[in-house]
Amino acid sequence: MKKPELLVTPSKVSDVLPLIEAGADALLIGEQTYGIRLAGEFSREDVEQTVKLAHAHDKKVYVAMNAIFHNDRVQLIGDYLIFLDALNVDGVVFGDPAVIMAAKETGVNLNLHWSTETTGTNYFTCNYWGRKGATRAVLAKELNMDSVIDTKENAEVEIEIQVHGMTCMFQSKRTLIGNYYEYQGKQMDVEGSNMEEGLFLHDQERQNKYPIFEDVNGTHIMSPNDVCMIDELEEFVDAGIDSFKIDGILKSLSYMTEVTALYRKAIDLLTTDKEAYEDQKDDWVKRIEEIQPVNRSVDAGFFFKETVY
Repeated sequence: MKKPELLVTPSKVSDVLPLIEAGADALLIGEQTYGIRLAGEFSREDVEQTVKLAHAHDKKVYVAMNAIFHNDRVQLIGDYLIFLDALNVDGVVFGDPAVIMAAKETGVNLNLHWSTETTGTNYFTCNYWGRKGATRAVLAKELNMDSVIDTKENAEVEIEIQVHGMTCMFQSKRTLIGNYYEYQGKQMDVEGSNMEEGLFLHDQERQNKYPIFEDVNGTHIMSPNDVCMIDELEEFVDAGIDSFKIDGILKSLSYMTEVTALYRKAIDLLTTDKEAYEDQKDDWVKRIEEIQPVNRSVDAGFFFKETVY
């Protein structure tokens, strides 16, 4: 049986080795100029160090270029692709067709993973981008399990899904937090470190707290709960899903290493001993619930909801 890739998102170079040791097969990194909603900021030097470290352990590195590109940044794409190609990066995650155009113009030899967050909802679209040059499609997080499996059965490209972590509910290119603070007569320095300051939107009616942060790509509001599918992976593995992603945005290294180790064990057992997986999966969920950040529970996201178009 095919074993799916376990993809994780380190927040800095020093996270890379612990996550590899915990069982990660691949790492997704990037910098805010080109990537969106990253777990951490990786400069060109950081990317180079990460690639060397990962490849030394036979692991893969993907770099995010899935930002929304305007004219002021589009001229930067080709140079960055050439830089990544020279490092032998294993893949580039993109959403904007400008990335494919720049890849063709520069002649780089990079695997392209199509990801627009919301429009990866059917296999026709996945295959369209496959025929344009993509080797993988990242499915929308709003799809249910049946839709994911149906897409995989008809896809001509690799399929990636997120199985753990928070998801984005809203993004604006405007600096809404900074504007609010300015209105209040306060100053706010918009840096990646603000992701660690613990800003929330509090829904008193539902008693939910939505993490909110701001970076160079604007304002992001995240889900109040974390997706956790460690006890429901069997159908995805049987369907041949190619990559399971654990999103580590706003998570500590200790949390990420433990969760990665648990998913590593789950994936390995599913491909070797399904009875052992069934025996242990409830214990893994309980352990994850124990280490969840305050005010953040886990759920199955949209995987068991009706997909409405």
